[in-house]
Amino acid sequence: MDFISRTGSAIIDYLHKRGQSVFFLFHALQCAVTCGCKIKSILRQTIFIGVQSSFIIILTGFFTGMVIALQGFYSLNKFGATALLGPAVALTLIRELGPVLTAIMVAARAGSALTAEIGSMKVTEQIDALEVMGIDPYAYLILPNMVAAVIAIPLLTAFFNVVGIWGGCLVSVKMLSLSAGSYFGEMASYVEMRDITNSIIKAVVFAIVVFWICLYVGFNTKGGAKGVSSATTKAVVLSAIYIFIWDYLLTSILGY
Repeated sequence: MDFISRTGSAIIDYLHKRGQSVFFLFHALQCAVTCGCKIKSILRQTIFIGVQSSFIIILTGFFTGMVIALQGFYSLNKFGATALLGPAVALTLIRELGPVLTAIMVAARAGSALTAEIGSMKVTEQIDALEVMGIDPYAYLILPNMVAAVIAIPLLTAFFNVVGIWGGCLVSVKMLSLSAGSYFGEMASYVEMRDITNSIIKAVVFAIVVFWICLYVGFNTKGGAKGVSSATTKAVVLSAIYIFIWDYLLTSILGY
């Protein structure tokens, strides 16, 4: 009976937290309608999430494209299909690795920072002070970051894809002696507009999921400095897990 009681309590606690997180998201979306959002706040957070993450996205995308080209060449060479290396690199980046790796890198850099920032405000009662002054913390802290993430992450994903394709081209042409014409020519034949659209859809969903988790965890931080540290780690880990889960779900729904 003790085991059943503990299991039931754990399930109820889990469902309660998930319900709180859903309410948190709906409250933030409600603020978009009732309170609006200042353009300056959105631009400031877009610069923080997007522009300041651009270097790590360039670096990650470039070397990811190079690795895919190198490994893809060895695999395709066994079947005599090295001419399809360009489409293989492009489709791998656009369909999967572009949105997934971009979301993970942004979660690790910007998401963790926002979790720590809002968590520190929570444990030092600054969020309570905002409420006392009549300022809705959802409209002031949560909504601008959500909107900025939806703007920045799809753009960073497109940037990641382009840089990755050029990184693959560098390896293919300079190291593997393939022609640039063949690399890009076959790519134009196989990459469809639907692939790019689905990549953008994934990026938007990942943006919402990642910053929903990071902001919710930060907003509900407890336990002082140690709690902030634990919340930051938890936010990044949960973000990565849910990115992979939603990647599978979206791939199943969108189809290819």
